[in-house]
Amino acid sequence: MNDTQEIIRQLGGGDGALDGIVVLDLSRVLAGPYAAQILADMGATVIKIENPNDPDVSRGFPPYLTASGAVEGDEGVEDADTEEFSGYYGQYNRGKLGLTIDLSGEQGKKVLKDLVAKADVLLENFRPGTMEKLGVGYEVLKEINPALVYTAISGYGHTGSRSRRPAFDSTAQAAGGLWSMNGYPGTAPVRVGTTIGDLSAALFAVIGTLAAIRHVERGGVGQKVDIAQVDSIIALTETAVVDYTVNGKVAEPAGNEHAWVRPYGLFDCADGQVFFAGYTDKLWRVTCELFGTPEAAEDPEIDTMRKRFDEEVYDRKVKPLIDSWFQGRTQAELEELAGDVVPLTALRTVAGVVEDPGTAERDMIVEADYGDLGRLRMFGQPIKLSETPAETERTANRLGEHTDRVLSVVAGYSPEEIAVLKKSRTV
Repeated sequence: MNDTQEIIRQLGGGDGALDGIVVLDLSRVLAGPYAAQILADMGATVIKIENPNDPDVSRGFPPYLTASGAVEGDEGVEDADTEEFSGYYGQYNRGKLGLTIDLSGEQGKKVLKDLVAKADVLLENFRPGTMEKLGVGYEVLKEINPALVYTAISGYGHTGSRSRRPAFDSTAQAAGGLWSMNGYPGTAPVRVGTTIGDLSAALFAVIGTLAAIRHVERGGVGQKVDIAQVDSIIALTETAVVDYTVNGKVAEPAGNEHAWVRPYGLFDCADGQVFFAGYTDKLWRVTCELFGTPEAAEDPEIDTMRKRFDEEVYDRKVKPLIDSWFQGRTQAELEELAGDVVPLTALRTVAGVVEDPGTAERDMIVEADYGDLGRLRMFGQPIKLSETPAETERTANRLGEHTDRVLSVVAGYSPEEIAVLKKSRTV
């Protein structure tokens, strides 16, 4: 058993698809931590590195698990918050080892470099130029480890005239065009409800990192993976770009309507709303038969997909027909009737999703045991691997929780060397 495998065993992990990959996670808040968490779920040994004097700010984000007693890590490092722990932090940092390094001094830089020499991936989401100012940018680190995959997530990317600009999720939604498309016609655009700029950047970062790891496996040479939130948002605008470049059409808010097919949207029912998509000719015929109006499929005004998309025809004939089908029926009744035949699903709240049996069947709500703090229920891993399933029911690290273990096993430091680093407050 090698050192990396021992660390995973000590965490209670198993043989994941990325077993043997060591990731140094210097990122904060969401985009970087989520990318690293996905890698951890897949079996990588992820080491969360924080500044002991300025830890990840998301440790203070709600909601909180609370307990009355102090909580200590296995290296005797007391958590900064002894009576509460952020569920937000826990969801995006599960399964990681915790290490603190003050990179402002030469000792801290040396510790990071010693870890880089043994690592496969370094992931950061600082503003471009920050790591260079600290003296540990990609050009420096690749000299130490030529096989290093250096994944950097930022607002505008590491190239271009805007690269140094500060950015948040909403920056990306605004600059990438998505914000301008979202909402209802005739009203001000609406921000997408989740931090999709961060979340999409995290997913592209994972894809890029895995591609770069594959390249290392083939030739032994690492590279920089440059991910911008704005780029990620642009890639999510679907047909908006080609609609503009081909037809000169600028995407605008369309509410719950689809850009070119109907019916495809939300419809009222007895106890809420359902999403229904019966826009193809085949689906339309099947739906008409299912709801006892087969003659509607033969109506010459609405018997083709193109005819049903016409706004006047849709409002006059299609929408009233659908309303007659759904009114008086509950979400459950409609879902049962549609079954495996027609795309129809209830509009669920988050509470409904968490408690839905279908969610449980896909292991998409998992639990981690935080002892006196209680159990944290959080979303699981949507990537399902048949031979090496993800490991998700793990806790997130306390601040500096595994400092001794990481420095000893990964960097090869002696207890005496670690004691010196602690005395100087480098770690």
